[in-house]
Amino acid sequence: MEKFFKLKENGTKASTEIMAGITTFFAMSYIIFVNPAILALTGMPSQAVFLATIIASIIGTLVMGLFANVPYAQAPGMGLNAFFTYTVCFALKFTWQQALALVFICGLINILITVTKIRKSIIKAIPASLQNAIGGGIGIFVAYIGLKNANLLKFTSDSGTIQSINGGAYDAAATVADPVYSVVTGGGIVPALADFNTAGVILAVIGIIITIVLLVLNVKGAILISIVATTLIGIPMGVVDLSQLDFTANSLGAAFGELRVTFMAAFGPEGMQSLFSEAARIPLVIITIFAFSLSDTFDTIGTFIGTGRRSGIFSDKDIRAMETNTGFKSKMDRALFADAIATSIGAVFGTSNTTTYVESAAGIGAGGRTGLTSVVTAIMFALSMILAPVVGIVPAEATAPALVAVGVMMLGAFREIKWTDFAEAVPAFFAGVFMALCYSISYGIAAGFIFYCIVKICKKQARDVHPILWVSTLLFIINFVIMAFINV
Repeated sequence: MEKFFKLKENGTKASTEIMAGITTFFAMSYIIFVNPAILALTGMPSQAVFLATIIASIIGTLVMGLFANVPYAQAPGMGLNAFFTYTVCFALKFTWQQALALVFICGLINILITVTKIRKSIIKAIPASLQNAIGGGIGIFVAYIGLKNANLLKFTSDSGTIQSINGGAYDAAATVADPVYSVVTGGGIVPALADFNTAGVILAVIGIIITIVLLVLNVKGAILISIVATTLIGIPMGVVDLSQLDFTANSLGAAFGELRVTFMAAFGPEGMQSLFSEAARIPLVIITIFAFSLSDTFDTIGTFIGTGRRSGIFSDKDIRAMETNTGFKSKMDRALFADAIATSIGAVFGTSNTTTYVESAAGIGAGGRTGLTSVVTAIMFALSMILAPVVGIVPAEATAPALVAVGVMMLGAFREIKWTDFAEAVPAFFAGVFMALCYSISYGIAAGFIFYCIVKICKKQARDVHPILWVSTLLFIINFVIMAFINV
């Protein structure tokens, strides 16, 4: 184990890596239940998606750990699964089988741009100020995810700015269909602090206090201990429902039976075989693949830049190796390849884009530095097939404080930015803040790229912008224009 994962070389030990792997799993375990709920709206069998989510997470995370030896976990991405359901299937009228085919093709494109070094060329083209902004921005994003998951925030929407309900245009005079599963609102939504009159909100505050106290006191395994302690406290408070510990509620055998419906469905007559059958829809197919690939690519790049360099997972030596060597000799090269193949694997089993999870930062914050962390996370995903009820009782209020604490740790990347230089501060601000406000790493990067180019043009320094950065910025703008027309 020591020889394979190089624990001493990376300044860690097996016990730390195990705790980090478990911490990462609990920080992202919500995807096991949320992903089936979202994709099932398309008509996909829920239990099949449940298994596909776990299988894709296991395979992707194992490849990340064993091939790249880095502490990152993979699973179907939030945001990408919503795009799959609400945009691709509902708005664009693709069948879920066709949507899976689109995801599979997106995965192949990711593999292609990784093997041809396009992905790492993008990383090399990003200036240091923006890389630091991405790192700090991911800190804001991770902390915001934690605050939102803990229900410490509430949002009030002005009825006059509601744009759509359940994917259809909103009419205040019409009766809204029941149930409501999707509401899109405009600028009339106002965030506020939640009222401290529910057990869940109070438990989240307790969890945050426990986490901060343990971290300040440098207690080993602080984040994992806080998750366990908050869960136990949640039992007498009524937040943790022990009645969910029903191992007979969902038969694993029945779930595997449903998996036959989604497994390889991407290549069947209702999937890939029909995807290009209508010439009039081929441009739409290409546009959708482009949108999938752009978001997936920059989500991963942002996660690696934001968490890898500050923690030392990707050292300066490793970055130099990535820039000068060919093949997959650096950890960054191998990590990018591991991420690239995960999306296609997930599509084969029946789930939306599989990507590197920003919640991996929780395990990194707990001390995870090698692939052993990822292997432990993968094992936890495997166990969750039969121990789903146990995993399910850990409330968001228990895992959210870990994300808040890790987000605070990551904000240190902002100190490397010259905030007194307005030209440097503007793109850094948009890159950092937009990640949380848009709930998307790739959109934050897009905002940073766009304003970086604008600043350079204004200062007559356009030649200083790397050509790859110009191309990436143009692709982002094209994507925004296309999505604007699609969603009219």
